Amino acid sequence: MVTTTEELDELDLQLLDALQSNARSTFAELGSIVGLKAPAVHDRVKRLEQRGYIQRYSAQLDAKRLGLLLTAFVSLYTAPDCNYDDFTRALGEMPEVCEVHSVAGEETFVCKVVTGSTKHLDDLLARLKGMPGMARTRTTIVLTTPYDRGGVTVQS
Repeated sequence: MVTTTEELDELDLQLLDALQSNARSTFAELGSIVGLKAPAVHDRVKRLEQRGYIQRYSAQLDAKRLGLLLTAFVSLYTAPDCNYDDFTRALGEMPEVCEVHSVAGEETFVCKVVTGSTKHLDDLLARLKGMPGMARTRTTIVLTTPYDRGGVTVQS
């Protein structure tokens, strides 16, 4: 949940929420949601971009339709001599890795990965285990995803 700061007013929050739902909305469509004309919406959106509230625009793809049938979370336990910058850069270069999170707890990182099969996942795990600085992994395979917000809750 985003808490209102002095920087964001109710219209900004409504615009952020609307853009998160459909980043392809025109300024006129956004204007009809927030009660402003398109040029005023354009100015507000540009300011939100410049201030870093909007980091990027993207399309959410259907992984299963693309043949990526398996989602898993892989906990990565690193060795004491691990170079974190090199390690995370190498993770980012693996196409199966969707997210990398540095976490508190026993593991050092948790990655969300998508693969086409258990064999593909096994191949990915072998590559991960061969990385410099890797000690071991633990994998949790996702069976279903009953809920995915697809963003953050924007409230005043």
